[in-house]
Amino acid sequence: MKRTALVIFAFMVLVIYSGAQQAYQPSPAGFDQVRSGIPKGKIDTISYDSETVGVHRKALIYTPPGYPSGETYPVLYLLHGIGGDEKEWLNGGDPHVILDNLLADGKMVPMIVVMPNGRAMKDDRAGGNIFDREKVEAFATFEKDLLNDLIPYIEKNFPVRTDRENRAIAGLSMGGGQSLNFGLGNLDTFAWVGGFSSAPNTKPPAELLPDPQKAKEMLKLLWISCGDKDNLIRMSQRTSEYLTENGVPHVYRIIPDGQHDFKVWRDGLYQFAKSIFK
Repeated sequence: MKRTALVIFAFMVLVIYSGAQQAYQPSPAGFDQVRSGIPKGKIDTISYDSETVGVHRKALIYTPPGYPSGETYPVLYLLHGIGGDEKEWLNGGDPHVILDNLLADGKMVPMIVVMPNGRAMKDDRAGGNIFDREKVEAFATFEKDLLNDLIPYIEKNFPVRTDRENRAIAGLSMGGGQSLNFGLGNLDTFAWVGGFSSAPNTKPPAELLPDPQKAKEMLKLLWISCGDKDNLIRMSQRTSEYLTENGVPHVYRIIPDGQHDFKVWRDGLYQFAKSIFK
């Protein structure tokens, strides 16, 4: 009996991390609903000096229940889409609710979550023509702002762990593309990378990951998820296919009847957050 259980467990691990599409199991009912009687984390606004942009920039930060605890924390950098800003996750995804529930259930490592504005330009509001070339280019510029300005600010001002194994990056849509581009392009900085419904800003697979062997050796988790009714699913498909062809372990989660919306992205955050820093 013991041997049978071990074989089943080994098979499940192989399926999840070999790059095959993950057998879909829905997130539990109520995972994103406010629960009474559990400890609650806190969301604050921070302001950091961006030498990249030349202004002070804002971000939101989630600190878990009991913070500060005298301990140090790992950090997840959580990115928004092309039409949003640092408040998009808060307004549409209730990340603090999802994270509080995970912690209350003992399913997540206590962590700090930083939600920045991924449009690195002086006027970084999500107004006007969000597809304007200057605004789109600002999403690529954010890589420099993130690495040179925001991460150093967080690591100087908050009790966080500063090694790559304790840094994760994930995002939705445009932020999913950023997360794959920046995470896989800076494996010395991030060990945990997730893209939810990643947008066309995602680099072509061979450019995204030119050295698959290095990724195999350094990544703790590479996560790709998308709704099966999402018109942008081809971005996730081509990335997963390339990873599979090159033997790079990753999770590929497809949500049935999933659109390009927060139903899918909430699921992505729930599943990704409970999988990292372990």
